[in-house]
Amino acid sequence: MAPALSGTLGASSVAALRPCAGRRAPSAASSVAPRGSGAVRCPRGVRWEADRSRGRLVRVRCDAAVAEKPVDEEAAEEKFEYQAEVSRLMDLIVHSLYSHKEVFLRELVSNASDALDKLRFLGVTDSSLLADGGELEIRIKPDPDAGTITITDTGVGMTKDELKDCLGTIAQSGTSKFLKALKENKDLGADNGLIGQFGVGFYSAFLVAEKVVVSTKSPKSDKQYVWEAVADSSSYVIKEETDPEKMLTRGTQITLVLRPDDKYEFADPSRIQGLVKNYSQFVSFPIYTWQEKSRTVEVEEDEEPKEGEEATEGEKQKKKKTITEKYWDWELANETKPIWMRNPKEIEKTEYNEFYKKTFNEFLDPLAHAHFTTEGEVEFRSVLYVPGMAPLSNEEIMNPKTKNIRLYVKRVFISDDFDGELFPRYLSFVKGVVDSNDLPLNVSREILQESRIVRIMRKRLVRKTFDMIEEIAEKEDKEDYKKFWESFGKFIKLGCIEDTGNHKRLAPLLRFHSSKNEGDTISLDQYVENMPESQKAIYYIATDSLQSAKTAPFLEKLVQKDIEVLYLIEPIDEVAIQNLQTYKEKKFVDISKEDLELGDEEEENKETKQEFTLLCDWVKQQLGDKVAKVQISKRLSSSPCVLVSGKFGWSANMERLMKAQTLGDTSSLEFMRGRRIFEINPDHPIIKDLNAACKNEPESTEAKRAVELLYEAALISSGYTPESPAELGGKIYEMMAIALGGRWGRSDTEEAEATTGEDSAEADSSEGTVTEVIEPSEVRPESDPWRD
Repeated sequence: MAPALSGTLGASSVAALRPCAGRRAPSAASSVAPRGSGAVRCPRGVRWEADRSRGRLVRVRCDAAVAEKPVDEEAAEEKFEYQAEVSRLMDLIVHSLYSHKEVFLRELVSNASDALDKLRFLGVTDSSLLADGGELEIRIKPDPDAGTITITDTGVGMTKDELKDCLGTIAQSGTSKFLKALKENKDLGADNGLIGQFGVGFYSAFLVAEKVVVSTKSPKSDKQYVWEAVADSSSYVIKEETDPEKMLTRGTQITLVLRPDDKYEFADPSRIQGLVKNYSQFVSFPIYTWQEKSRTVEVEEDEEPKEGEEATEGEKQKKKKTITEKYWDWELANETKPIWMRNPKEIEKTEYNEFYKKTFNEFLDPLAHAHFTTEGEVEFRSVLYVPGMAPLSNEEIMNPKTKNIRLYVKRVFISDDFDGELFPRYLSFVKGVVDSNDLPLNVSREILQESRIVRIMRKRLVRKTFDMIEEIAEKEDKEDYKKFWESFGKFIKLGCIEDTGNHKRLAPLLRFHSSKNEGDTISLDQYVENMPESQKAIYYIATDSLQSAKTAPFLEKLVQKDIEVLYLIEPIDEVAIQNLQTYKEKKFVDISKEDLELGDEEEENKETKQEFTLLCDWVKQQLGDKVAKVQISKRLSSSPCVLVSGKFGWSANMERLMKAQTLGDTSSLEFMRGRRIFEINPDHPIIKDLNAACKNEPESTEAKRAVELLYEAALISSGYTPESPAELGGKIYEMMAIALGGRWGRSDTEEAEATTGEDSAEADSSEGTVTEVIEPSEVRPESDPWRD
């Protein structure tokens, strides 16, 4: 009780306050009491009590608004039930809850499985329930002619009251009530495989049916009842079954009268067989479907007598003939057993491979598999596979919606349409099944809701996948990992870009060609092991092919010093390495960029630097803004020059890739392009000749043209694209003409005659003379092969 303020007032004081009790208060929340009542409730929790024994004195008690209501005070409230328009609610369930019509069969088969499970639980304590009714099974019989589907189970069945309770009450789950009873009765235990939980799965039948008839018999009752309902109706009918031909020993039979639009699709036996295999393949009870089959039989036919011969009845010969006969029979639809429910120690490798091939329609054995059970905060079982080959279709590469992970809840297929919820995009090639009893699903059991449980599952699935791939990498037989890398290497590199949290697990899986292993690939661990102690970085070069990487001028000094260089020849390689940045405290260094430090480098000869300073300035003056600066190179030994990128910005390889982008932003090319630095080799003869020209004849036209050509050549050899290939070709032709002129004995007189001939031809054409037409000669030489 909250603290209260109480006191005693005189009659005059009461008169002043009487309007509170005598007439309506301004506040809408005030309470008005009739005259003569013992207590008056006023606004804001003021309570008036008239003590008759004290005459004119009145006691006032002011209770706080949070005070408890007196026991003797009657609450001025009414209780109402929610009202629902049943037809509208059914319409929402049927047309808005499920994404695909085909899930009706999954829901009805799951209900039948629950009915069989309930009977099995109850039969533990009362064996008489299982006395009649045959095996625990489910049978589905489509009738294309009548347009119906009949689903029969030999489960627990329902009484009349249970029919009204379970089917007559929307969202009333009989399975949930049964589970509650199991938990209350601890002797039976709570470990079960019951599927239903929402109580709306049955009504999915109206997705395809215009009428639903449920005939059921419970072992607890001697009578069989029929429940009937029509789509878009708010009522149903229950009656007792009186037809002897329709009597059931035990269980439930659901008949769906299909809508005209759905009759041809879902009354097809092969379609029903496919839906059962997809959604209910691993239900723990056998599911039989009515299928058309064929067989070869031998029949006898009379042999006709030959011409001129007559045979009597007894003398007629019988001839046997083989024909194909069609017939209808029951066929087991769920032959494949849920391998993840078994103990991994009891399963052979061949069984895992067969399960993989059947489940995912593959023809090659997987490279590896992982079978595990996770317990704790979230419990689930899973079997994961690394496929034996990459997807044939380019659309499936890097596609998060590959339908490779099949999610089951209590062995019933839920979905394979995930957009990164269970696996990241770079692991979308992994195939497998995940089965759990307590996943957060929506009511339609089609969508996995985002929650903390899902994130935990994703983390554990990714961890197990890495364990599986590492096992392949650590095998003595390296062929398996070689196959894996050829098929899925791009996926692992994509992971280096997208998943920074798993760099430590992704980096050891990478493989690259190198300057010391051109034929085979090496890991980063092998590279670090082969590094000399003086080497402080991991060197790499990014190009468009292995051949261009081998012949790149950037390698010359590193190869001379026996330093290994990684070749990044795929478009994704450079981005992946840049995202890693370091490996085992060793930085990745691009040898095509400026300020390359080789560790054991000797101090530069100051005299050489001073000697070529003038040349560097002169070359920079000739090239202008094409280069940021010209300097002596530390990385060349045989090439005269090279064009390197600045520390920041794109390399030549990245610039080439970005230009090739279909939707690339051309405005950002100039901004992101790294500055270009022209490095020269002072020991090369061409550079020495240019140094002499710079000192002796700096205005020489030939020297300036040589610098331009040298720059263009360095542009191509360094991986850049020349701005004007035709202009470059013209310069090369001109230099070739100068170099080759008269080399093989062409005399000056021949050149003069050729020049004179050209001049005279031009003069004749300018005079406008008439061209003489010469007829072909009739004289044929002796050597003419066409001569008669």
